Amino acid sequence: MNQRARLSLLVVQIFIFSLLFGLMGRLFYLQVAAGPKYREAALSIQSRDVVTPATRGLIVDSSGVPLALNRVGVAITVDRTKLDRQSDKGVAVLRSLSTLLKIEYRDIYQRTRLCGELAKGERAGCWTGSRFQPIPLTKEADPELALRIVERPDQYPGVSATPVSIRNYPANAGANAAHLLGYIGPLTEEDLSGANGRSYFRSESIGKAGLEIQYDEYLRGSPGIKTVIVDRKEAVTSTTQNSKPVGGNHLVTSIDVRVQAAAESALADAVRRARSMGYPSDGAAAVVMDVRNGQIIALASYPTYDPNSYERGLTVAEAKNLYSEKAGVPALSRALQGLFAPASTFKAVSAVAAANAGYDLNASYDCPSQVEVGTRAFQNFESKAQGRISMKKAIAVSCDTIWYRIAFDEWLRDGGLKPKSNAKDHFFSAAKGFQVGVKTGIDLPSESSGRLADREWRKSWYEQNKDFYCNYKERASKSQQTAFLVQLAYENCLDGDKIRAGDAVNFSIGQGDTVISPLKLAQMYAAIANGGTILKPTIAKAIVKTDGTVIKEFKPEKLGVIPATKETIKFLHGSLREVVISGTGAGAFNSFPIPISGKTGTAQVFGRNPNGSAKADTSWFASYGPTNKPRFAVVMMVSQGGFGASVSGVGTRKIYETLFGVEGSKVSSAKILFPSGIPPVGLPKISPATKVKGAK
Repeated sequence: MNQRARLSLLVVQIFIFSLLFGLMGRLFYLQVAAGPKYREAALSIQSRDVVTPATRGLIVDSSGVPLALNRVGVAITVDRTKLDRQSDKGVAVLRSLSTLLKIEYRDIYQRTRLCGELAKGERAGCWTGSRFQPIPLTKEADPELALRIVERPDQYPGVSATPVSIRNYPANAGANAAHLLGYIGPLTEEDLSGANGRSYFRSESIGKAGLEIQYDEYLRGSPGIKTVIVDRKEAVTSTTQNSKPVGGNHLVTSIDVRVQAAAESALADAVRRARSMGYPSDGAAAVVMDVRNGQIIALASYPTYDPNSYERGLTVAEAKNLYSEKAGVPALSRALQGLFAPASTFKAVSAVAAANAGYDLNASYDCPSQVEVGTRAFQNFESKAQGRISMKKAIAVSCDTIWYRIAFDEWLRDGGLKPKSNAKDHFFSAAKGFQVGVKTGIDLPSESSGRLADREWRKSWYEQNKDFYCNYKERASKSQQTAFLVQLAYENCLDGDKIRAGDAVNFSIGQGDTVISPLKLAQMYAAIANGGTILKPTIAKAIVKTDGTVIKEFKPEKLGVIPATKETIKFLHGSLREVVISGTGAGAFNSFPIPISGKTGTAQVFGRNPNGSAKADTSWFASYGPTNKPRFAVVMMVSQGGFGASVSGVGTRKIYETLFGVEGSKVSSAKILFPSGIPPVGLPKISPATKVKGAK
């Protein structure tokens, strides 16, 4: 063998040994170094998790009456992965189920469609979860029908029946409380991705709105997990984990079902009353707040919806109705999401501004029928002149022209259209002190912050809208090109970044661009009632374990103080009482045996309804009582409801009648809700069977 052949043989030998060495190294890595990793992966292929959802915790009112609980039902579910493999994509099965369950086919079809499969405008009632989850058609099936389905798997492939826990909102004492409680629903892909920092199992349901989502981490509990090992035939060979579900904790709230029911009834009555007077009245809201600690006793919105419909399964019609403008958008919680001009209820803020600007609140002022501001005449309500009256009387009879003059004078002192660098802006400062334009911080999701239309807001608004107004004739529709709107656009283009005289005087009477929620106004009037402390509104009182152990208590939280002296607050107390004694609220509270203080508001609204009619006024009544020892702040708002006194004022009285046990002009001691005047401060015993007189 020559030298060249030996060299070739050596290279081949080295190559073979290298391959053997590499193979041995790889085997060592797979079996020793990475052994645990691959054993775990292999185990995961062979393992199956059986998840038993935990029983969700109760939500109860301050006396332990259930607002949300659980009951057992029978669910009929479909497996989309099996239906989709059928030649007709499961249409025949779904039609058969439609007949059997007596549910419209289009509703069954919609419930089994993933939201992403449908066009944006056609997603009402779609399935928000995954196609790999059992999709419920109903959770209240007749057990006999469920048995018939289970016994015929060939006729109903991919369809199952199983006992389930149903979240139930019993409406005890007639308290719907849908916007407070919210509802629960299936997990979305985003939930399962862990984007919110929490891990879930597909079979779980979580809170989707209201208190259900706000306190979901406490209410949900921990599901039971049983991990089994299966062979290639899916036969169970062993169990590696078996943990029992741990029920969720209970949420004790400050809500009183009797007051909540009374507020909801008063809203419906106020809407009916407004409509009988010829107003459209498309929505309403009421808030009852404890002025000492910020706890919410009732929070209601009209129109409302049945929160149980989400568990039953929304029909297409129900889902569309929730967001229908024609139906009044029942899904909208007007109490904390609706924003409206506060009208004359805002004069309490203006009184603080006037006092801080140096005006004598105990002096008398002229209340003419109108005031000239530049080239425009700003008129009193119904153009009535009241002569020379005290400031207290001016608030009682809701004189506007006094505030026009004061606001205009202050605007001039601050430099008018050429504001001073050190402008006092007493009206804006007072509103900021009341935290107008800032969320209250209530423990509910989706609260609106409102809008304080001060100089900063005006500049921001101008930057966003300048191009539109400066090119109005090209950008606006023909129907918008009226003489008034064209002139308005010209003025907004010219100096829309400045606070004009009209803006200043409108601000002083709660009109113009400043808007707030009924909840914010309740917070403001609670601060006036308690002497100046702005409190954070809260609904949760405590989180309690199933054995009664208190996990967490929620304490009152002070957010600030209103910018008013003791003398100014004393003046407000006297003036707001005068409103009810001899002013605009006197008729609504005629012969009421408990002294109440408050302020009416009738806010003009710019714009038109879908049918082309001009929008009607917003009706307000903001109040607190008893006057001498305030316990509750009560605010009612009726959108497009007309006058504040005759609609919201009367509605507010009905709520106070429930609070204080008033029948006509007398107090019935047997009907007083809180004999000591104070709502319960301790924590109740929680029982699903707890009910109150008059409960369903």
